[in-house]
Amino acid sequence: MRIRQAIDRPADPMTATSGSGLAQLGWKPFFSEQVSAGPGHHCAPARVVSVHRGRVTVSGEGFADSISSSLPVRGGAEDRPTVGDWLLIDRDSRTLVRILDRASLLKRPAPGDDRRVQLIAANVDTLFIVTSCDQDFNISRLERYLVLAREARVRPVIILTKADLSPMPGSFVDAARALQPGLQAELVDGRDPASAARLAGYCGFGETVALVGSSGVGKSTLVNTLKGSASIATQPVREGDGKGQHTTTVREMHRLSDGADGGGWLVDTPGMRELQMSDVASGVTEVFEDVTAVALACRFANCTHADEPGCAIQAAMAEGSLDPARVGRWRKLAEEDAVNSGAAAVRRSRPAKGGNRR
Repeated sequence: MRIRQAIDRPADPMTATSGSGLAQLGWKPFFSEQVSAGPGHHCAPARVVSVHRGRVTVSGEGFADSISSSLPVRGGAEDRPTVGDWLLIDRDSRTLVRILDRASLLKRPAPGDDRRVQLIAANVDTLFIVTSCDQDFNISRLERYLVLAREARVRPVIILTKADLSPMPGSFVDAARALQPGLQAELVDGRDPASAARLAGYCGFGETVALVGSSGVGKSTLVNTLKGSASIATQPVREGDGKGQHTTTVREMHRLSDGADGGGWLVDTPGMRELQMSDVASGVTEVFEDVTAVALACRFANCTHADEPGCAIQAAMAEGSLDPARVGRWRKLAEEDAVNSGAAAVRRSRPAKGGNRR
């Protein structure tokens, strides 16, 4: 994407919070308070709109640029900019000074490399969990995305696409809504502007919505429709197994243009075939609140819920008040999180080696 270079000097961050440019980008009091609390008169706030190898594209008050993603001082695994981040940039050198604290962060262990963490998106308000009304619909995978959202304190909404592939698409909506009380699920035709318009309420002025899901479920098609353009390439799924091919290769924010002041921002992400869990204990507890509430009644605090006497989980399954399959998924996620979180703690305790990794 060709980025327009700076067109004028950025406004002072102490006063720019009222500027329409920063407000449109999602600037909120949470970020302005951080700037007010420290020296910032030589810096300008800017938001990361896309991430590339070694560089990030940023937008601020009246300017857009591509800058190095290197921080002045090496930090931990999460101390690198990702899409949606707010940065402070030196006005003159256009170098990255620091990453502002995040209101939310979606992350996962890097696929195939448990030594690294992959940052998905930062400062997201709503997470669209996109699935389709065919063989891609998978309860276990949806629960994993819900755990990801709940841990980050981001509102999850399940978006069901390709209703034409099922004779009873409403059954998929019912199954999705049954995952958690009050969970919102929307059935949309990603190719139809009138159908997709129902999602506009989640994408208001200054709001940021990230889309996650498997390849081929229609994330890029939905973004194109909401944007009113076809600027993002799309590909059909394979006929043999219904699996999609990766279309989106970078995480990038896309501006919606609805309304007099413009709409919010959509973050399209590459399809995820693997979603490991780490550091998500509270998210697991919230998504499986029905199971964890019963577990509190077990006789032993360290009950494994297998064959211990007085196990409330086993009793609830026997009487039919808990679904054994759901308990099995809860147990698997909790154990996976414990293993991965332990490995992450060990990594964090080791001294850093070498230079910045990007």
